[in-house]
Amino acid sequence: MRVAFAGTPAFAETALAQLHAAGFAIPLVLTQPDRPAGRGMKLHASPVKEFALAHGMALAQPRSLRLEGKAPDDAAAAQAALVAAAPDVIVVAAYGLILPTWVLALPRLGCINIHASLLPRWRGAAPIHRAIEAGDAQTGITIMQMDAGLDTGDMLAVETIAIRAEDSTATLHDRLAALGGRMIVEALQLAAAGRLVRTLQPTEGVSYAHKIEKAEAAIDWRESAAVIERRIRAFDPFPGASAVFGDEIVKCWRARLALGRGAPGEVLSVTEEGITVACGEGALCLTELQRPGGKRLPARLVLQGLPIAPGQRFAPRAD
Repeated sequence: MRVAFAGTPAFAETALAQLHAAGFAIPLVLTQPDRPAGRGMKLHASPVKEFALAHGMALAQPRSLRLEGKAPDDAAAAQAALVAAAPDVIVVAAYGLILPTWVLALPRLGCINIHASLLPRWRGAAPIHRAIEAGDAQTGITIMQMDAGLDTGDMLAVETIAIRAEDSTATLHDRLAALGGRMIVEALQLAAAGRLVRTLQPTEGVSYAHKIEKAEAAIDWRESAAVIERRIRAFDPFPGASAVFGDEIVKCWRARLALGRGAPGEVLSVTEEGITVACGEGALCLTELQRPGGKRLPARLVLQGLPIAPGQRFAPRAD
């Protein structure tokens, strides 16, 4: 089986590595163009590109795959590369570009997506973040036959995992990436044997995981401690929940529910364990923080350079 692959971040790299290790022929890899990142805003290759180059795989990085209208020249080049690759199937994992109809129809087995949720729960761009933010008890991987809709295709395989109380997007991402890599290999092996079964998605329980915006990460202390704690975990590692103390914007990376009452944003206690802050309902003990330009540190170390005392206040919202 000839497997073209389309993906960009580390989640997708894990799947590509598993397909490579399983011995599938991978005649072409698609990934997004290099992006500026870091303080110097230098161009950085995606994890998928780095893996493909390290293993001698043919690579294309089109800005778009749409051929109509003012399509970029690299879209036509990507089309030619895909046609020449003659894939039996295209595996897609967090690619980040919309696949037009001509791509969906090109391989004889179509395009198969690795989606990090239990569809139809959390269709869309940020299913891992939104599952944690919403307080879901479980999530998983759906291997899905792609169609023209947004994560609306038939399900080919589904596996469930629990969301742990301490899970952040970073930790849950890694478990789901490993699960997705294993599942796509198994699904393609079944497809090769003609034993892959398609199941319609349920019509009930549909929700959308909208893209994460930086503005969402501003902590609003008027909300309940439980909601804020989930968002802190959901926005780790990006964009990082933020709070304002004095004239500083402080990133809050870890927190636990605590006892106490006070005005939203009021510091209730400061101990070796952390800084307890009143919320609209309940309180949170902040245990890992980051000052501007600094590193993620236990709260007790941050306090050495940023004195915080009971009775002081965090701004109600980090706008």
